[in-house]
Amino acid sequence: MKKLESSLKNMLLVLTGVTAVSVALLAYVNELTKGPIAEANAKTLNEALKKVLPEFTNNPVAESDTIFSEKNGKKNVDFIVYPAKNGEELVGTAVEAKSMGFGGELKVLVGFNAEGKIYNYSLLAHAETPGLGSKADKWFGAYDPAKGEQAVSHEESKKSILGMNPGEAPLTVSKDGGAVDAITASTITSRAFLNAVNAAYQAYKAEGGEVNGVSGASQKATSADAATGATIKVELTDSVSAK
Repeated sequence: MKKLESSLKNMLLVLTGVTAVSVALLAYVNELTKGPIAEANAKTLNEALKKVLPEFTNNPVAESDTIFSEKNGKKNVDFIVYPAKNGEELVGTAVEAKSMGFGGELKVLVGFNAEGKIYNYSLLAHAETPGLGSKADKWFGAYDPAKGEQAVSHEESKKSILGMNPGEAPLTVSKDGGAVDAITASTITSRAFLNAVNAAYQAYKAEGGEVNGVSGASQKATSADAATGATIKVELTDSVSAK
């Protein structure tokens, strides 16, 4: 019996030691990779900003605002707004927004020019079906000037949202009586994408498109979310540095 107890103690000691070493190694690896991951994310964001906005000379990330909702003590980021300026002139605004698609959360960066028209967009993250909903990354008119691609406006293609102003009428798919052609066999993804674009426009509008100043954004957002009981706030953020 004593030998059995001794063996159990030894096993427990070994397991405890292995667990402690494993936790320490995971923490070490996490610390090593945290910096490179943050840099990679910053590079991806800045490349997307250059793609979806008119030429700018400022640092949109450093001047960004975060619009978040707070409910039951929990803070949730709803939008991140990136102003683009050429000198002192505001030439556009990019808004990071999200919506629930067919496979999960869909996150999009929408660029608006100074008149509120969609300049370009970038699909930052999604969990849509490959070959179907995943086509949202290009279907609605996204293009990359760095690759020599040219913009195709909504007037040229009913799939494209480029040049459209969601302030004149919310964007909806043609199946719902709207003006935008949905992705073939991916209506749910298309609706979710356009919902995110419409929401991004509301954040753009509140942040300075039609209401001037941070207080205007806060008031607009609070009114829109009154039914849920969530409090909407706006704060200045520079969590990611432009490279």
